[in-house]
Amino acid sequence: MDERRLRRLIAVGRTLVSQLDLETVLSEVLEVARELTGARYAALGILDDQRTGLERFLASGIDEETREKIGELPRGRGVLGLLVDDPHPLRLDDVGSHPRSFGFPPGHPPMKSFLGLPIMIRGEAFGNLYLAEKESGHFEEADEEAAMVLAEWAAIAIVNARLFSSSEDRRRQLERAIGRLEATAEIARAVGGETNLDRVLETIVKRARALVEARSVVILLEDQGELEVVATAGEFERDVRGERLMIGWTTWGGVLRGLRAERVPDVRSRLAISPRELGINAKAALLVPLNFRGSALGVIAAFDRIAGAGPEFDEEDERLLDAFAASAATAVSTAKSVAEERLRHSIDASERERQRWARELHDDTLQALGAMRVVLSSAVRTGSPDIIRDTVERAVEQLGEGIVALRGLISELRPAALDELGLGPAIEGLVEQQAAAGELEIDADVLIGDGSPGDRLEPELESALYRVVQEALTNVVKHARAERVRLSLREDGDRIEILIRDDGRGFDTSDPGDGFGLLGMRERIELADGQLEVRSQPGEGTELRAWVPARPQLSSRLRSSA
Repeated sequence: MDERRLRRLIAVGRTLVSQLDLETVLSEVLEVARELTGARYAALGILDDQRTGLERFLASGIDEETREKIGELPRGRGVLGLLVDDPHPLRLDDVGSHPRSFGFPPGHPPMKSFLGLPIMIRGEAFGNLYLAEKESGHFEEADEEAAMVLAEWAAIAIVNARLFSSSEDRRRQLERAIGRLEATAEIARAVGGETNLDRVLETIVKRARALVEARSVVILLEDQGELEVVATAGEFERDVRGERLMIGWTTWGGVLRGLRAERVPDVRSRLAISPRELGINAKAALLVPLNFRGSALGVIAAFDRIAGAGPEFDEEDERLLDAFAASAATAVSTAKSVAEERLRHSIDASERERQRWARELHDDTLQALGAMRVVLSSAVRTGSPDIIRDTVERAVEQLGEGIVALRGLISELRPAALDELGLGPAIEGLVEQQAAAGELEIDADVLIGDGSPGDRLEPELESALYRVVQEALTNVVKHARAERVRLSLREDGDRIEILIRDDGRGFDTSDPGDGFGLLGMRERIELADGQLEVRSQPGEGTELRAWVPARPQLSSRLRSSA
């Protein structure tokens, strides 16, 4: 072997063993083989798993037009099969004259001289290197030696590339497995202490989109035989929350009934939805049931994967989202149960409040009016002007007391000051009433605006805050046996803070009883996107702290509760 070839082989070896992409290694081997031997054509035949034929055939030196004319690629028969059966170098001056030659297919370029040799990896044949049509005539022994060295370099490079590819595959699988575990743990952490269904759904839909790298994700919950879109994340042409889809014998229904995930390669034909219905123009989808204790609450649907080979989702995406959905379903079921329980308690508490108003009106106002009617009727029947005058005077006095009582009831139901003057003045009036009713000393610090039109909060928010303070002070008057109360209501930047602290007898916060106060306050604060915290111990008074955004995204439930 001459010095030029040797230097070239050394340089090629360094390049090949540093290359970690298998396809690049194979292509480079073909080009270098042609360069070192002067062959017009070079090819690599990669053996199948049984090593009885060729699984792949890569060629160099043939243009695309010629390749199309040749048609089907060789499978390892004829002369090429000699190297498959007996992996040793084979050098021929005229390949067509060999007994095993089948000849060439129509359109195949003429080839005469031939050099073939195996590429061995750990004593086993990986494939064969084929060289044909040496430009200067026949292949010589030096060509064979150079090609053998190249084949050994190629074997080392192929092993390296396959090991790297395998390690990369394992690394990606491990990363996705870790991602699956982290996603499951993350959803558990994110919604573990959260009981607001809307927030739970928002967290789930965003985490699901990031997990499978989807363009769009929706959560649909089953409701009366239909699927309702309750949460979305990603790219949508419009807000589709509230849209409803029929289940029936659709792909959606199959996922729900079968409690199994399904990958959908063609959204239009398989899901029978138009872009108008879900506000998307997707090609592929992945549907996963929200399975809780053997029953499907709904479906998580991911559309168009934006990473990797996309837009279709693969088996690993399905496993990831399926595992994630199991934790998500538990969170959704828990939040729904809490919401239903809160609604039940709210309805029960509201009913108790109605009963209280009815009792107050019946026992006080109605009975007072009835007694007044009897007294006035009796006075009229006597015909005595003095008795009638005395009776009318007493009736006027009783009417005054009744008017005061009715004003108190009306103020509790909806204080006029709240609508006319604003939250600050309404709270100040409430403080005076409660202080008088409970013989309390209330130290109030209300810094929430002067009631001018430009300094008012949203009416729904003002009503919610008023009711929270009202419920808290009512609880103090009725239950705390307190002497002093500290009230602070102030707007601090982009949030409003409430502090109510009393020196009363306190209570066990783990068992607050069935009173409407705490439940109503907590629900109003949460509907305003805020937080409420109550600290109390028997004998040590009670402290209530709450905050809400000064401009919250008010839900329809908050508007309806105002």
